[in-house]
Amino acid sequence: MIVTFVGVLVKVVATAKEFIVAGVFGRSDEMDAFLIAYLVPGVLMNLFSDSMNQALIPTLVRVKEVDGHCKAQNLLSSALFSTCIFATAGSLLMAVAARVFFPIIFMQFPAHKLLLAEQLFYGLLPIVLLCSVASNCTAVVNTTERFALPALAMVSTPLAIIIAMWLLAPRLGIWSMVFANLTGELLRVVVVVWFMQGHGYRFNLRWHGFSPQFREVVQQYGLVLLSGLVASGGLLVDQGMAATLPSGSVSTLVYANRFVAVVLNLLAGSIGTAITPYFSKLVAQRDWAACRRTVNTYVWITALISIPVALTMIFGSHLLVRLAFQHQAFGLQDTAAVSRVQAMYAIQVPFYIVSRVFYRYLVAIRRTSLTLYCGAISLFLDVIFNLSLMRVYGVAGIALATSLWTIISCGFLAYWTYRLLPVSEPMQSVA
Repeated sequence: MIVTFVGVLVKVVATAKEFIVAGVFGRSDEMDAFLIAYLVPGVLMNLFSDSMNQALIPTLVRVKEVDGHCKAQNLLSSALFSTCIFATAGSLLMAVAARVFFPIIFMQFPAHKLLLAEQLFYGLLPIVLLCSVASNCTAVVNTTERFALPALAMVSTPLAIIIAMWLLAPRLGIWSMVFANLTGELLRVVVVVWFMQGHGYRFNLRWHGFSPQFREVVQQYGLVLLSGLVASGGLLVDQGMAATLPSGSVSTLVYANRFVAVVLNLLAGSIGTAITPYFSKLVAQRDWAACRRTVNTYVWITALISIPVALTMIFGSHLLVRLAFQHQAFGLQDTAAVSRVQAMYAIQVPFYIVSRVFYRYLVAIRRTSLTLYCGAISLFLDVIFNLSLMRVYGVAGIALATSLWTIISCGFLAYWTYRLLPVSEPMQSVA
């Protein structure tokens, strides 16, 4: 409830940001270039930060419960140090590869638009390191059962963008979006690091060697990272395929996903944030009956909340897009195009949110290989569905394809969760 309430406040500011940005840039080539440039850093942020969180938190909670706070602090220091190394190395690698993969993936872009996308991409790369640190520190604070301020710190980026649209956009154009994103993430890092240090954990980038606990984290991190890389490939596939459609299709796809992404991040993020520490503790205590109750309870809660939300977004899509975006550079035709795609995206909402309960349980019991298999299946289905549906429905077919493979992946995760969820006997394979 706390995370959801704070998340609503953050999303209100983020919605205002979207309204202002749409009025300034609309579905222009500049906006297309920025969205493409942000795509890879956005993928890397999710990969490095979320992967480390999912690998670290269950082990960190167990180490603190069993071995004490000092051992847990050493594990955290090594993990933060590794996160910074991985994020920096990944950013540098993508910087080197950008001149190769940009022309291949977005070959339909005119030369000037492709060049701008590459330049914006280089400017956005530092955000990968900043977001990774902020996300890791937030997850650690959540293990102390403190949720409000870390969640509220996420408001820094949309606020920075709003201010930049007023002060910098008239002079710097689309580059104002780059400076605003970097400034907002830097402020978030400062806030969550300060809060983490006030709740028992120091921000200390120090290597403490390959302890058994850290080896476990690294092993899980590799599987989760690979799983996330495969799953995130869907974003590249979707936007790459959208780039082959008429001009403005990439912007249409991204604008259409804005409100759906808000709902997914708000509801699924709140559920994931809240239940991860508790799943970790219950698994460490091998309390399988409580695990089963937690899974069943949150499956029903998320379904009851998300189904009405999805129906509202599907049938009210045109009104929502018109109220949020239609002004200045964003006209009637833009509203019609975006609302149709948004309705297709909204179908996935209840299935994605329910699947996060299953996903978090599988991560807590260290069966991350299953999430890798799920990601690979989803990526394959995404390509197949895109190729089939975009021929008939255009960019809306890409959104519908996303909803279809989300439904299938939810079924996959549900099957394995209940198969691996004991009634009372300890699960010998968890170790």
